[in-house]
Amino acid sequence: MSLAHVILGLLQQQERTGYDLKTECFNQCIAHLWQADQAQIYRTLDKLEAQGWVLCTVEIQHDRPNRKVFQITETGEAELIQWLQTHQPLPILREPLLAQLYFAAQLPNEAIVHLLEQELESRRRKLAECKAVDVPSLNDPAASRDQKMHRLVLELVIQREQTYLDWLKHAIEMFQIHS
Repeated sequence: MSLAHVILGLLQQQERTGYDLKTECFNQCIAHLWQADQAQIYRTLDKLEAQGWVLCTVEIQHDRPNRKVFQITETGEAELIQWLQTHQPLPILREPLLAQLYFAAQLPNEAIVHLLEQELESRRRKLAECKAVDVPSLNDPAASRDQKMHRLVLELVIQREQTYLDWLKHAIEMFQIHS
C-alpha cells in the first residue's frame, strides 16, 4: 500500500489541505490504519500534483497564511480505481517486540515479562482508541456504504489487537510460571 493512494482516497472523499489531511485524517479517522507525518504528506502531495493526480488551488486569506487546497483529478481517480482493484502483496511484517523476543533468551524472565507488560499496555490503549472510533455498526440500516466499509476495516483492526492482547497475556503467564 502506498501513502499516495491513501491520500488519493482521502481526497476523493473531499478536497483538503495538507494540514487537514494530517489533523482530520491521519491523526483521527485513519490513525488505526496508517501513520504519516506532515512532511511525508506534503512531499506526497507535491508528487501527486506533478503526476497530475491532484490539483492544487491557493485560497487567499487576508488574516492568515494562504491555504493550498488539494482535490483529486480525473487521472487521479482513475489511478485510485486501478489501485483499489489490484490485489496488494502481503506486507512485510516488522514487529520490534517479536524481534526482541526472538533474541531474548539470555534475559531473565522478569525482564521479559516487563517488556511484555509494556507492550500489553500499549496494545490496550490502541484497542481502546479503536473501540472509541464512532462508526455505525454493520447492521445499522442508516449506515452509508462508506460507513459500512469503515466499520468492516475497524472490526478487523479490533480483532487483531484483541488477538495480540490474548497472546501477550499467554506469554506473560508462561514466563511468570517458569520464573
